[in-house]
Amino acid sequence: MRSQDEARSERTVLVKLETRGKRKSSMAGESEAAPHPYVPTDLKLPEYIPISLPFSTILGVYLFSSLFVTLLVWTLSGRLTKNTKIERLLMCWWIFTGLTHMVLEGYFVFSPEFYKDKTSFYLAEVWKEYSKGDSRYAARESGIVSIEGLTSVLEGPACILAVYAIATEKSYSYILQFAISLGQLYGTFVYYITALLDGDNFSSDPFYYYSYFVVANSFWILIPSLIAMRCWKKICKAMSIESHTKTKIP
Repeated sequence: MRSQDEARSERTVLVKLETRGKRKSSMAGESEAAPHPYVPTDLKLPEYIPISLPFSTILGVYLFSSLFVTLLVWTLSGRLTKNTKIERLLMCWWIFTGLTHMVLEGYFVFSPEFYKDKTSFYLAEVWKEYSKGDSRYAARESGIVSIEGLTSVLEGPACILAVYAIATEKSYSYILQFAISLGQLYGTFVYYITALLDGDNFSSDPFYYYSYFVVANSFWILIPSLIAMRCWKKICKAMSIESHTKTKIP
């Protein structure tokens, strides 16, 4: 009888120890899954560090730096080149979007744990803030990383090359701008379509949804569309002139 009682007591002790172990492991898991402001709420972001910079600072730095670069290109293009105002505006657009692709999006691609940043580094804070409008960035969704990777590595440098091509009136200028514009349109449409196919539920608030996800990205549909149409007309006109010239040659 004593041996049976001892066996039962040992089993009881083992059950209690297992229960305590499970509780500790669950508490540890909860501590690792730090709370965050993103949707879905069960998104796992271990060691998440909340945003430290205010929204006004994040937006202000981005607007100021973008305005500074575009004004610099506008001023230099007016003094050093003989380009038209439209071409100078295009140079401003290409330098703006090129640096955005390489610096901002490039940091996202090569910094998979930006949400853990404790130093208030500006670029990390930008993506923590933007993820409120699209949590796929914080979650490192494979489609998003692929799109941003190709954009930052290929389209970014191509945009800078477009600035040079316009300034020096290179023959490949319109073809290059047309190709980049198509790439930007393709990437933006894929960005929107994949969100819709996955339920379009990645924003924590309507404000972030419309200001970040909808409005901010819509510029990469509107402006590339206008540039692509302009380049198409220029290329067709050049080809038409060339064909007429060949027919006149005896």
